[in-house]
Amino acid sequence: MLGIARRKAVRGGVSVLGRQIQRNSGPSAPAFGSHGYATAAKETLHLRQGSHLVRIIGSHGNLGCQASLRSLREVGSCLQTGPSRQIWKRSYSSEGDVVEAVVPFMGESITDGTLASFLKHPGDRVEVDEPIAQIETDKVTMDVGSPEAGIIQQLLAKVGDTVEPGTKIAIISKSGDHAHVAPSESPTNKADATKKDKTDEKVKAKTPAQEKPVSEDSAPKEKPKAPSPPSTKPSPSEPQLPPKDRERRVPMTRLRKRVATRLKDSQNTYAMLTTFNEVDMTNLMKLRSDYKDAFVEKHGVKLGFMSGFVKGAVSALQSQPIVNAVIDGDDIIYREYIDISIAVGTPKGLVVPVIRDADKMNFADIEKGINSLAKKATEGTISIDEMAGGSFTISNGGVYGSLLSTPIINPPQSAILGMHSIVNRPMVVGGQVVSRPMMNVALTYDHRLIDGREAVLFLRRVKDVVEDPRRLLLDI
Repeated sequence: MLGIARRKAVRGGVSVLGRQIQRNSGPSAPAFGSHGYATAAKETLHLRQGSHLVRIIGSHGNLGCQASLRSLREVGSCLQTGPSRQIWKRSYSSEGDVVEAVVPFMGESITDGTLASFLKHPGDRVEVDEPIAQIETDKVTMDVGSPEAGIIQQLLAKVGDTVEPGTKIAIISKSGDHAHVAPSESPTNKADATKKDKTDEKVKAKTPAQEKPVSEDSAPKEKPKAPSPPSTKPSPSEPQLPPKDRERRVPMTRLRKRVATRLKDSQNTYAMLTTFNEVDMTNLMKLRSDYKDAFVEKHGVKLGFMSGFVKGAVSALQSQPIVNAVIDGDDIIYREYIDISIAVGTPKGLVVPVIRDADKMNFADIEKGINSLAKKATEGTISIDEMAGGSFTISNGGVYGSLLSTPIINPPQSAILGMHSIVNRPMVVGGQVVSRPMMNVALTYDHRLIDGREAVLFLRRVKDVVEDPRRLLLDI
């Protein structure tokens, strides 16, 4: 039938489902290629090629459906008889003034997180983008903002749940007047639940009397199995030690789990070796003392020791490029950039923000970058992008009083520089024993890639630059 209808349409008219469709005539009539038709009842069939939307507009109502322009079979399938109605396809549904807060995208390498806490509760007022919950991931703690201003109507998740991007965690009513908190269990629901429980109990009481025993012939006979001996090995979930008084057990945070996994993987992967040296901090401390006030007045930040070691590490990486490289399978990747990772200890765990292109920065730029990243890390507002990458790491255990340590490489890097506390020690200078502020420094490196010669020369270069910062000006 539809084939006949298509041939008649070409000749000027077609009858589809009992309606006569004719081509328009006259100067204002559209061409056949524009797919415009008119019926005797002044109904118009519009076919728009861009969206392939077929709409029948007539005196009885409108119909819409998806169709292809290449065949009138799909047009015929769209035409329906019966009462007039209108069909529209929406990209999303809206429920009045109610919106849902969902977990945002958390980063390329992060697939889920733990709902750490709710900052808002049912009945609280929130503004647009105001944080309502915190998600703890393997790297950072991020906020979930409110998509609209309104009242928290209901929480859809619980603290401790594992959530993924797109997970709904709260319902927000944009209209404060119509927003009402969803109770956990209303009296009506309690009464219904009580009645249901009583009914279930009656049904269960009657069921045993009404049920007939299963025939012995219908059930296959099985030989009795010998009881297996009780297992002496505890399951992985059981504690290895019996509980004691004055002890408490708390779950590890995702950040702590991630740090533990990465450090253990580093030990299992790298052939780590550590070399040590000591640095005389006299000249750098004098430089800081002479210009600290002028430095703060001009740049707005204090001049610290970390910027001097970053500049020393940059100079050493330029002189020993293999320390800035990394092993990838059977290849060695030489990085043409220097991104220095600075280890920062926070109440929630260790994070390592990155100073990008440190080789292009001066002392002031480095200090500003360190202060900004350290503040964000402490407040928990640092982003994943600010910690991604990095070609070399510096860890300053001296701020906590560490005298000597062997730092662990931060994967996928190949080396890490450890700084320690400054201690006045007797040193021989110019044939005389004098007191000098000395710092022990350590370089842990991947011995698969870096030989002892390169490691010692690297650490020696850091020592020379820190002990005499004028070398940076003269490039010697």
